[in-house]
Amino acid sequence: MSSESVRVLLLAEAANPSWRSVPLVGWSHCEAIAQQTDAHLVTQVRNRDAILKEGWREPDDFTAIDSEAIAYPIYRATSLLRGGAGKGWTTDQAFSTVSYYYFEYLVWRKFKEELKAGRFDIVHRVTPMSPTKPSPMAKWCHSIGVPFVLGPLNGGLPWPSEFPDLARQENEWLAKFRDFYHYLPYQKLTRECSAAVLAGSRNVYEGWNRQAPQRTFYMPENGLDLDRLCQPRNRKAKLPIEVLFVGRMVPYKGADLLIEALGPLIRGEKVRLKLIGDGPHKPALIAQVDRLGLQHGVDFHKPVRHSELGEHYAAADIFGFPSLRELGGAVVIEAMAQGMVPVVVDYGGPPEFLTPETGVVLPMGDRAKIVSSMRRAVATFVDDPSKIHRISSQARAEARRRFSWQRKASDDVRVYEWLLGRGPRPDLSPPSPYGHPPANSLERNSAEHRPVPRGRDSCSKVGDAPVKKRSARPLA
Repeated sequence: MSSESVRVLLLAEAANPSWRSVPLVGWSHCEAIAQQTDAHLVTQVRNRDAILKEGWREPDDFTAIDSEAIAYPIYRATSLLRGGAGKGWTTDQAFSTVSYYYFEYLVWRKFKEELKAGRFDIVHRVTPMSPTKPSPMAKWCHSIGVPFVLGPLNGGLPWPSEFPDLARQENEWLAKFRDFYHYLPYQKLTRECSAAVLAGSRNVYEGWNRQAPQRTFYMPENGLDLDRLCQPRNRKAKLPIEVLFVGRMVPYKGADLLIEALGPLIRGEKVRLKLIGDGPHKPALIAQVDRLGLQHGVDFHKPVRHSELGEHYAAADIFGFPSLRELGGAVVIEAMAQGMVPVVVDYGGPPEFLTPETGVVLPMGDRAKIVSSMRRAVATFVDDPSKIHRISSQARAEARRRFSWQRKASDDVRVYEWLLGRGPRPDLSPPSPYGHPPANSLERNSAEHRPVPRGRDSCSKVGDAPVKKRSARPLA
C-alpha cells in the first residue's frame, strides 16, 4: 500500500475470513480493496481473532468495535424469533438494525476527529449489504465533506408469485412489513447523502438508478479467490453426467425440484447427483430420494470447508441450482470458475452471471414447469456430453475475467478516483438480460461524466446536481 493511494476507511460490521456467507464476502472484498489502497478496516469485535490470524495488526490495519452491549441481546432475541436456523432472514435483518445504529455511532465517535482532519479521502460501507439498514455515517460524513460510498447492496427481491407458500415455509412472517424500513431514522438521509451506491443486483440497480443515475453503479457482491479456485478440471464429461448442488437445504433453494427433475435420468443411470450442505429441509430431501427409489444415484454429502469446495466443483459436470429466490449466488460464480455448466432459474442474481455461451437459464414458472425445463436442459447434455466441454471453457474464462476480487477492488478504486476528481466516471452497468445482445454502454448510462455531488450544507435531495468539491487534505 502506498501513501499516495486513495485513503479509505472501510466499514464492514461483518467481515470474517473463517465464516461463510456475508462475513466471508465482506472480508474478501475488504482484503482486496486494502491491496490496492491505503485502507483501514473497521469491523465488529467478534471478527477480531479471525482477522489477527490472517496477519493483520490492530490498530495499524484494522479496528475492532465492541458493540456487544447491544449486539448480543439483539442476537439472542432474534434467534428465538427466527423460528429455526436458516429461517426468518427478514426478522434477523429487522432486529439487527438496532445494533447496527449503535455500531456506526461508536465508529463515528472513534474516527470523527481523524475524518475531520482529513486522514481519510473516502468512507466505504461494505457490509451490511441489506438496503434496509440505514447508515447515519452517510449524513455525518457528508456534513464534513468526506464522500461516503455504500455497497454493494442487495436485497428486496419479492418472493416469487409462482410459489405462494414459500415465504411461509421460510418463516418470513415479517416480509409483508418490509417496506416500513423506508421510515427508519436516517434511511432517507442515507439515500440522499451517499456519494456513490454500488448495487449488487439488477433489481437494486434499477431502484436506485431511477432516483440517482449519476451515483449508481452495478457491482455483484460476490467474487472469486483465484488462488483457491485453481484446481484443474479433472474429468472429461461422459455418462453418467455428474450433477452437483451446493447450498443450504432450505425450501427456497429448490433442491427438491432438482431431485424430481433428474429422477428419470438417475434411474436410467445417465446422471448422478451429489448434494453438499445441511439444513432443516434435509430430512425431507432424503425422504424424497427414498420415495422415488433414487438412493443408488444420489449422494448426500455433509458441508465442507469453503476452501475444500474446489475439488468437488472440479469433479463434476453440471451445477444444478434451481434456487427460487437467490439474491447473490456465489456458488454459481465459483462453479463457473471451475469449469462447470450452471443451470439456474431466471430469477434473482444467478442469471445475471450467465450468457448462453456460459450456462443455462430456465424460465421461471410453477413447479411443473421448472422440473420439466430442468430435465430437458440436463438431457441435452446427456445426449451430447461434448457440449459440456464447449461451455465449460467459456464459463471458466468469463468467471475469472469478471468476478475476481482483484477486479472488483479495481472497480471500487475507479469509483473512488471519480469521486475525488482524479478520473472519469466508470461505466459499471448491469449486463444485458440472458439471451439479449449487449447494450451499448452509452445507451445504458447517458449521464454526464462529472463528479458526484457532495458538500457541507445539505445532501442531494433531487437528482444529481453537482456541488462544490472539497479539496483533499494531507495526512494528519
